[in-house]
Amino acid sequence: MRHAQTLAVKRAQVAFHRFASMGEPERAVAAYAEENSRRGSLIEKHLDFIGELSPFLEIGANAGHTSYLLANHFTADGFALDLSADALRHGACLRQRWNLARAPVLIAGDALRLPFRNGSLRSVLAFQMLSQFMDIDSVLREVARVLAPGGVFFCAEEPIRRLLSLRLYRCPYPDRMKPWERRLYQWGVLDYLVKDVVGARQEASFGIRQNHRTGLRRWKQMLGRHFAEQRCDVFVRDQGWANQAVRRMVARAGSGGGSERAAALLGGTLAACARKAGRLAQPVTFSADEFESVLACPDCGHSLRRPARDRLACAGCGFAVGSEGGVYTLMPSAEKAELYPGSRPDTLDFSRPGHELGLVDGFYELEGENDNNFRWMGPRAAAILRKMRPGAPRLRIRGFAHELAFSEQRRVTLEIRANARRVGRWKLDRPGLFVLEKNLPEAPEYLVEILASPVWRAPGEDRLFTVNLSAIRLLPREG
Repeated sequence: MRHAQTLAVKRAQVAFHRFASMGEPERAVAAYAEENSRRGSLIEKHLDFIGELSPFLEIGANAGHTSYLLANHFTADGFALDLSADALRHGACLRQRWNLARAPVLIAGDALRLPFRNGSLRSVLAFQMLSQFMDIDSVLREVARVLAPGGVFFCAEEPIRRLLSLRLYRCPYPDRMKPWERRLYQWGVLDYLVKDVVGARQEASFGIRQNHRTGLRRWKQMLGRHFAEQRCDVFVRDQGWANQAVRRMVARAGSGGGSERAAALLGGTLAACARKAGRLAQPVTFSADEFESVLACPDCGHSLRRPARDRLACAGCGFAVGSEGGVYTLMPSAEKAELYPGSRPDTLDFSRPGHELGLVDGFYELEGENDNNFRWMGPRAAAILRKMRPGAPRLRIRGFAHELAFSEQRRVTLEIRANARRVGRWKLDRPGLFVLEKNLPEAPEYLVEILASPVWRAPGEDRLFTVNLSAIRLLPREG
């Protein structure tokens, strides 16, 4: 049976969301405001179907920006849940920045094991997150479990599979496109060449697997398996003359269903409301001051209590967690240990104190902010990692290649050695985030050397640069 989402993908998402949430604050905040404008209009359109929102849960909330919209514009009480505690913590600054009076409860958790009691919520919302799972049904089952009878699931910005594409390669977002790609993108021609959707390269290169294979009919079938009633909106990908020509051909063909037929050919996105079967025997009551009443222990499923203002505890198994920067991490203990390892010999996370003990040479001083710290390196850098688990591990290195490294049409070359043995060599053809992974032979300890070229200087700098790194880690191999 395929995994809905592997642990390796979850690790990648936690790291990616940490960067994307506030790695470039001004850009991120502008994007959140634009998304909230679009999402707010969609929710307003379907309020007659959705009805009462409180208590709500937004899954895959990222920085929680849309949950702040629900709490303030729609005066709803509820929860923002994301796998990345860092993204939620960084997003809390939006309350002050946007002068908001109300906030959701922030929970770091897994959509595949929602830390909520059965039938405890009136609404669950998800934006651009179901496609992060290879088995979407597994997420929908969890959503249906926590919804009260008659409760509503609202999802939007989910990709519809495009039939008219050669699927030759994954391309980046427009700001990372090469000039010829940008021109084809403006014409709508690039859509006929790319795998998945435009922009999928960035997440894929970071280790995130995305599911863009779901057509409109399949989306409706999945929703129908878990919910009694549904309403769908389809938004067709028709930018550029090449896409618009197909859209006109479909319209001329007539006989109804034009948008759905065009979406099947050109792709696009889906927004849907789906209602759980049944009627409430009694109204769902919820007090934001006693939010723990709807929560469940992520380890054993028992109810959670709040023995202190910022602490949650389980009476069944002893699970306990405090608020860290306003976020409660409610995920199974074993999963939390893998996604948030802290300071340990097999992990050098440059955003965590103590990582410098594993550095050998070749790195410059620490830079960055908002838990997005990194170190620039010269042509060679080295670090020591010590294995903590049985079996041969997998090495994972996360970094960033600056656009100045690609001057004169050069590529960035990276070579990784472990204990003086070359384990991998890569060529990067675009600036941006990157992740390198390679299996290592069995050993108790690893001297990891990173060799990079070309070498370049920034204006006004005497130092020699290649790339910067933000994490080096040994992971268990996954089948």
